[in-house]
Amino acid sequence: PELGRRFAERKRCADPECSMLMCRGKAMRDFKGPDCRFVNFKKGEAVYVYYKLIGESTELWAGSVGSDFGYFPKDLLEINHNYSNEELELPTDVSLTCF
Repeated sequence: PELGRRFAERKRCADPECSMLMCRGKAMRDFKGPDCRFVNFKKGEAVYVYYKLIGESTELWAGSVGSDFGYFPKDLLEINHNYSNEELELPTDVSLTCF
C-alpha cells in the first residue's frame, strides 16, 4: 500500500501518546541516517526507544539520543533495560519531516 510520507501504517507504543519510554539500549555501532528523519549515534551511546514501527517497516524504531529524536534500525541496538512490558498498537502519523 502507498504510505505517502509514513514508513509504516502501525506502531507499538507504551502509552496512547507514545510519550513513555519503552526501553533503553546501547548502540552496537555508529549510525548516520540517510536524512534528518533519522537519529545519528556513536557506538556505545545510550538510545531511548519511544515506539516501534510494525508492518512494512518492522526494522525501524523511533527514539532519542541526547536531545535528538528520529528513526534508526532496531538491529543496531542492544536492549539493556525495559521500562514497560505493555505495548499498544496504534496508527502512525505522518513521518518526521525534514526542514
